[in-house]
Amino acid sequence: MPELHVGERRWSVSTGSNLLDALNQAGVAVPYSCRAGSCHACLVRCQGEVDDKQPDALNPAQRQDGWRLACQCQVVGDVQVETFDPLRDGAAATVLSADWLSPTVLRLRLQAERGLRYRAGQHLVLWAGTVARPYSLASLPEEDPFLEFHLDCRLPGEFSDLARQLQAGDPLRLGELRGGALHYDSDWQSRPLWLLASGTGMGPLWGVLREALRQDHQGAIRVIHLAHDADSHYLAEPLRQLAASHPSLSVELWTAAQLTEALAQLRLVSRQTLALLCGHPSSVEAFSKRLFLAGLPRNQLLADVFLPRG
Repeated sequence: MPELHVGERRWSVSTGSNLLDALNQAGVAVPYSCRAGSCHACLVRCQGEVDDKQPDALNPAQRQDGWRLACQCQVVGDVQVETFDPLRDGAAATVLSADWLSPTVLRLRLQAERGLRYRAGQHLVLWAGTVARPYSLASLPEEDPFLEFHLDCRLPGEFSDLARQLQAGDPLRLGELRGGALHYDSDWQSRPLWLLASGTGMGPLWGVLREALRQDHQGAIRVIHLAHDADSHYLAEPLRQLAASHPSLSVELWTAAQLTEALAQLRLVSRQTLALLCGHPSSVEAFSKRLFLAGLPRNQLLADVFLPRG
């Protein structure tokens, strides 16, 4: 049986064991969120024999340095593992503010010690002590002088519980910056653009929307935000203000009770429409199904799913 080595510890595991599970079951705390290779919270450095199911998930320099996503690796031989150390491997950041946009949505603004080059729609792994979670950036690069995140604190969770206690001046660490499906492309200038979000899925689309407006998007932009109830449209006023100053932008605020009827009335005005979706898996699935039924080509839909793990 292959052996895992972590520091002074050694133990045997079954051939083919998932590396993330093998580490966590042995008490080696490796954070994770998605288990699908997209969040990158489970980065570990490996020397030894692992079968990596997603070798292209990391860039060549990272792989050359031994980094792997533990959730995507099966143990096939002896492996020496070094966990991600946010103090050594991450970057420093300071909390500028932590304020509530609604009773359940916390807006976290951070100042990175070193400048961070990113694009609207990307996500970043945040570390609070030994707890790590990926959160999408809601800020607009080169315009907002901070990194902004919208945290859903409706349910208890390791990171969200810690985030509730954050105050200006508190230190955090930054892990890997990742690009998901969401972004704005200047080639889309003249095409209708639909941004559909549920809950804090509005966060990254808030950044994408402002990027589109900054680049003087010429096509119509339609924003739909789905929330539990009317009080949960946490960006309602900023969205209304943007719509008031941009005639091509329309904003619709849906509640869960209205979803079925609102989806049934959804119609495409152009098969050139591009749709960006973000939020809870069930909401993204409902949006997607309706858009495909309405005739949207599948390659014109981009989506990021938020998995419920606070």
